[in-house]
Amino acid sequence: MPGLPAAVLVPEYDRSAVTPGIVHIGVGNFHRAHEALVIDRLLSSGHATDWGILGVALLPSDESLARRMQEQDGLYTLVEKSADGSWGYRVIGSILDVLFAPDDIEAVLEAMADPRIRIVTLTITEGGYNVDRLTGEFIADTPAVAADLHPDSIPVSVFGVVTEALRRRRAAGVAPFTVLSCDNIQHNGDVARRMFTAFAELKDPEFAEWMRSHVGFPNSMVDRITPVTAPADIEAVSEALGVRDECPVVCEPFFQWVVEDAFPSGRPEWERANVQMTDDVTPYEKMKLRLLNASHQGLCYLSHLAGYEYVHDAMTWPALRTFLRRFMDEEQTPTLDPVPGVDLDAYKTELIERFSNPQVRDTVARLCAESSDRIPKWLLPAVHDRLAADGSVRMSAAIVASWARYAEGIDESGRVINVVDPLRDELVPLAQRQRDEPTAFIDNRRLFGDLVDDARFRDPYLEALIRLQGSGSRATVAWLLEEE
Repeated sequence: MPGLPAAVLVPEYDRSAVTPGIVHIGVGNFHRAHEALVIDRLLSSGHATDWGILGVALLPSDESLARRMQEQDGLYTLVEKSADGSWGYRVIGSILDVLFAPDDIEAVLEAMADPRIRIVTLTITEGGYNVDRLTGEFIADTPAVAADLHPDSIPVSVFGVVTEALRRRRAAGVAPFTVLSCDNIQHNGDVARRMFTAFAELKDPEFAEWMRSHVGFPNSMVDRITPVTAPADIEAVSEALGVRDECPVVCEPFFQWVVEDAFPSGRPEWERANVQMTDDVTPYEKMKLRLLNASHQGLCYLSHLAGYEYVHDAMTWPALRTFLRRFMDEEQTPTLDPVPGVDLDAYKTELIERFSNPQVRDTVARLCAESSDRIPKWLLPAVHDRLAADGSVRMSAAIVASWARYAEGIDESGRVINVVDPLRDELVPLAQRQRDEPTAFIDNRRLFGDLVDDARFRDPYLEALIRLQGSGSRATVAWLLEEE
């Protein structure tokens, strides 16, 4: 680090003097662009020396990044790409080590049982919480969870690992850690509490009751666009630094993290690093999920069908920009609660500009992935709220129709679409039947409940789907803007 260019911010604190206070499960780009940055900022200002981060990679698919992080002693470059073309470089030193759980699960459990660890944070994706989309109940029949429910099993799932670590702490008379979800789910802490205690209930009902009484699960909301690191990013960062970095993270300059201040075993002074601590995250997370995340779904399928690869290129389509703003104004904003300290008009204007940042190079395909986890959480709740108020859901229905058209697996130029979704094998065949059976896709009540029975949603959905299939996405967007 001493030989890096002067413009590169580097840890000026003694990393060897930092002790772990946080275990983070799921050390991906999103975590490294927000929580790890915040702790690094605190360390750089002389605070939080007992709040270093120990990363845990649970899944076999996480091995590549875990190995690269290990080889670099937990160091990596965070690159903030501004719309004006400037890049800001910061080497992050707050991740002290990364453990790959399949190597040694016992080492992971010992680390989490360590009294110095007072918070376990999670970025395990929306689907990682095993929530049944229709019932909201815990899905207990996945292979990993089923294995963990056997007596005396060695835990492999996040539920098994967290529960076993808490059990060991209780047995040793150590206070429980707080579990902080950082995933894009409304009321993410409440969801985590329900799912982790549901697992514990199946494993040990008495211990589940103890968890309910003693373990904190605060809600949080994080907002920062963090695309997948491209090979070109690795090359560009390595060239700029003069040192090879195999795992840099690129992100936009915008940053917002709102956290419910409920940490029985203590927390870092996050507010010193521009984190908003609050008694109620609800209005902020609702704003983010229904404006940013739902708008991402509003642009991605239409853009993919039209042949766009990057989000900023899609945002050069004037009608799409207008459609997204109207979607936010007319169908999403009316479902929001007042958001203290936030000018919603300014926030929506900034969202359009953030999507348009050519430096971030976020891909349309990334936004299209995992749709069966995202649409039910980010778009459909506002649809139900609008219907309850007898409001129009015409644009929302069209977005669902664009997903259905995308799921057919062929774009408007005849190119094959690689549909990345946990329910791909179920959804693609449904979408491919819908030219003969128009409601085939939304007949899936596991995802859509009874929306197919409500003409206020079904009729605009079908009209948009027919137009998408016959005239294409550009003509459909134009029609949506013309039609009152």
